[in-house]
Amino acid sequence: MILELTGSRILAPYVGGSLPVWTGLIGIILGSLSIGYMLGGKLADQKPTYTMLGFILLVSALVLCLIPVASKTLLPIIVAISYDIRVTAVLAALILFALPSVLLGMVSPYAIRLSLESVSTSGETAGKLYALSTVGSIAGTFFAGFFLISYFGNQTIVYALAALLFLLAGMAAWKSFFRKIPHITLVIAIIVTADFVSSDFTKNLLDADTSYNRVIIYDTKDHRTQRPIREMLIGNERSSAMFLDGNDLVYDYTNYYRLSEHFLPDITHGLMIGGAGYSYPKYLQQTFPKARVDVVEIDPKLTDFAKEYFAFTPTPNITVYHEDARTFFNREEKEYDVIFNDAFASYYSHPFQLATREAIQHMANMITPNGIVMSNIISALDGDKGKFLQAEYHTYKSVFPYVYVFPVRTIENPYSAQNIMVVASKEKLALTSEDKEMQEYLSHLWKKEIPHVQILTDEYAPVEQYAMKMFE
Repeated sequence: MILELTGSRILAPYVGGSLPVWTGLIGIILGSLSIGYMLGGKLADQKPTYTMLGFILLVSALVLCLIPVASKTLLPIIVAISYDIRVTAVLAALILFALPSVLLGMVSPYAIRLSLESVSTSGETAGKLYALSTVGSIAGTFFAGFFLISYFGNQTIVYALAALLFLLAGMAAWKSFFRKIPHITLVIAIIVTADFVSSDFTKNLLDADTSYNRVIIYDTKDHRTQRPIREMLIGNERSSAMFLDGNDLVYDYTNYYRLSEHFLPDITHGLMIGGAGYSYPKYLQQTFPKARVDVVEIDPKLTDFAKEYFAFTPTPNITVYHEDARTFFNREEKEYDVIFNDAFASYYSHPFQLATREAIQHMANMITPNGIVMSNIISALDGDKGKFLQAEYHTYKSVFPYVYVFPVRTIENPYSAQNIMVVASKEKLALTSEDKEMQEYLSHLWKKEIPHVQILTDEYAPVEQYAMKMFE
């Protein structure tokens, strides 16, 4: 279980951490364990010895040591040749985790066979070992999820697991093990050297795991202006950025949040769903210094990173809530002029619980009579690639009388996936402006009919499936 949870973080920078990735990872590991159970049982029926058990553990440890090397060298190739996230996730999990899972699966049936003293107690022996195995899985799950991943790097955890397997191998077959120490040392030295050579030598400011995310922060240049920027990568997606030579917003879609200044010139209380590098909350601080701003960010470490790397300095007017936005919605304690919804981790992992009719109804209850909700989503506008936008639009329409759609990149190609700003209100909004910049954003209003797709609810919300259609 430690390997499985850590594996999700190893895959994240290359394929993300969405439902398809977890599905591929869990499926491959379960399938590999099943093969390992079968092979281990067949091997145990021949002539079980503790020396062979030690050998299985030793090979398992060596294979685990290869995972960091393989992830850096092979995953970029897989991502480059596959455009279907399901295929990519399965291939990545197969290459990195199938063999170690098969070997680890062999241990249980082999250990059971070694422990059998008589046929009359075989059931009890098997039951005890499976119970012990399950207790170990539970402990590993809690230990990894609540402690290890938050405090140690993925590579460190994998090497620690390998070290533990080396120790167990030595305990199982100590005589044979110690005779092989020079050979084992040589193999380990080769693997560690290969890992060093394959390391990413780009100077990241931060590469860390939190309880929720794999986070990488680095300095680079904006591809359009060549201005220096600092960028935050969550999983394999660019999540937040700031210019190092100015206070303007980097990403185009965040500039579309500025339409709130046109619709509501005097914002007094705003809510931001999703903080990450806190680019837009900082902008709100500068633009409306007297306004109160609440930010809901599920990952407290991201807030710490924003303070350290992205010049986020909270003022008394900013309140940060570290919790899931849906639980925050459920309380409905405050009233806002505007809600900015930017809680998505990747193309494939828009939190479904924030896209449903029930969640949108909560947001409608939380805004003032002339308030607005602005939600950033990624989708096409038309065709199968636009299923998510189509479902989300009609879900908003089931709650709000006025819903407007602003494609960020282009209104010329409705079949291209892009950031789309959905604006919902209880009152009709003014859609022209004398301000040239605002008028440019307003000119992206999508005026064509949006095909009807079944609305999203807490009971039915195939968000990931709709997102995957963008890459079919």
